[in-house]
Amino acid sequence: MELHGVTKRFGSHTAVEDLDLRIPRGSIYGLLGPNGSGKTTTIRMIMSILLPDEGSVALFGGEPDDRARKRVGYLPEERGVYKKMKVLEYLEFMGEIRAIPRREARARGERWLERLGLADWSQKKIEDLSKGMQQKVQFIATILHEPELLILDEPFSGLDPINQDVLEQIVREFHERGTTILFSTHLMAHAESLCEYVCLISKARKVLDGNLRELKRAERRDVVALEFEGDDAWVRGPEVDGAERDGDTLLVHLREGADEQALLRRALEAGVRLRRFDLVEPSLHEIFVRHAGADAAGDAGLPTDFQPLGGVA
Repeated sequence: MELHGVTKRFGSHTAVEDLDLRIPRGSIYGLLGPNGSGKTTTIRMIMSILLPDEGSVALFGGEPDDRARKRVGYLPEERGVYKKMKVLEYLEFMGEIRAIPRREARARGERWLERLGLADWSQKKIEDLSKGMQQKVQFIATILHEPELLILDEPFSGLDPINQDVLEQIVREFHERGTTILFSTHLMAHAESLCEYVCLISKARKVLDGNLRELKRAERRDVVALEFEGDDAWVRGPEVDGAERDGDTLLVHLREGADEQALLRRALEAGVRLRRFDLVEPSLHEIFVRHAGADAAGDAGLPTDFQPLGGVA
């Protein structure tokens, strides 16, 4: 899947601006950014729900036409099911419109309902289910035809942590089968645990994209994670820029070009008992803040600064 120079405007508002994107086949790709950054508009253009004002979209190497879209499982941000239908009846119907014979659609639906803890609700009307349960039913309908490409727009929104974990596991299983997965989220923790590739979007524009592991390696700054027993006075030194607590861990920010071995030598000289001494990679939160700025980070609900610990400087 590829997007080249894609722009979408609504009146005077530009929702997506000059977006280039290439999603490798068989990968898990995260489209990340705060609400209102252009993620959903981008997905709607991929699905031809919206047409770009400029640029082009290629799906499976060609136009995103009906034939190509039948190979896609799409879970939109706006949840929607036929609430008067019974759960299993709805899944049979959704299977049939994707060319699955009714008997096979019913069997697949029953298996997934059992997997997601909804078997006892199969003959209930969808309107009788909670919002979270309705969302799981819609997710089943999205994957029932075993698509080659899964597009999930904010799939974890509205789910409790247990069901978020279940959904993550299913996504991983589809990935292991070779399914390409594109999902959007403003929850960086989910992206960090799932994605091989990410695209960070802020205020309609791409700010960074690529292989997540390579991005984190390239974005790594000199931060040392310490866990130790004893006083922290030894941490002070000319190579230390600041520090912050994260639970039992002290994150020490080194000055540019500083040698972390000087910090290690000082720890040994102070006689402290080290349990951890690691150079750490930045989180997606930190990378987003670095490239999109504090204002965008605030819009996304991300922390934007750190405070020195005590007198450590």
